Amino acid sequence: MDSIRTENLAIAYAENTVIEALNMQIPQGKITAIIGPNGCGKSTVLKALGRILRPQSGLVYLNGKDIKTLSTQAVARKMAILPQCPIAPNGLTVGELVAYGRFPYQRGFGKLTPEDHRIIAWSLVVTGLAELEDRFVDLLSGGQRQRVWIAMALAQQTDLILLDEPTTYLDLSHQLEVLELLSDLNKKQGCTILMVLHDLNLAARFADYMIAMRDGAVICHGMPGAVMVPARLRDVFQIDAQVVNEARTGRPVCITYDLLRPVDDSH
Repeated sequence: MDSIRTENLAIAYAENTVIEALNMQIPQGKITAIIGPNGCGKSTVLKALGRILRPQSGLVYLNGKDIKTLSTQAVARKMAILPQCPIAPNGLTVGELVAYGRFPYQRGFGKLTPEDHRIIAWSLVVTGLAELEDRFVDLLSGGQRQRVWIAMALAQQTDLILLDEPTTYLDLSHQLEVLELLSDLNKKQGCTILMVLHDLNLAARFADYMIAMRDGAVICHGMPGAVMVPARLRDVFQIDAQVVNEARTGRPVCITYDLLRPVDDSH
């Protein structure tokens, strides 16, 4: 199993420091959701973990090794990262896109081996896409396209999958379809999954562990029941939230909230 953590991580865009002295440990074999307001640094952290962004300072460790000392191929064999709203080249079939997941293992002219074909077929089956293998990706629904990207990540044969807003622009049923697939992969394949989510209730429902960020820093972290409480949501989102435990799942749900208003001391 692959694990990832940061040590005093600082990330900047030009002269603007977005993340400073961040220490974060992602639980192994669990689903972790990063939540927080827009612009707090959630996606920035994910990109730094996936080596898409170069940190200003600090370290990212993958399996105890400084990630910047590893080759791109070595990282791709340990970790798959799906950015927000990935776009496939026009004219690709489902099977062709999923086959890209085997690139880290190819040598020479990059011809797929029987083992590659076996893993691609397995990835299509576990994501429920076997019957769509020859369909063009750009003709699929949003939920189906997300499943294709996840199947490509599975074809990389990594134990660690990072996803940036995997439910963006999906309707309610497709959001559940994607998150239930990720939950199934975690339980059956043992994948460690780290995802950025905007929807608090979906995060609390599907994550084993939550990390709440604000202004580039971790405000709190822990199991959903410890993070999804009014006091914590007040600190992170500046809202007055009402939270209950949902009867069917036993998970915390934010049922309503109001903006915090400044206290009027004039009277």
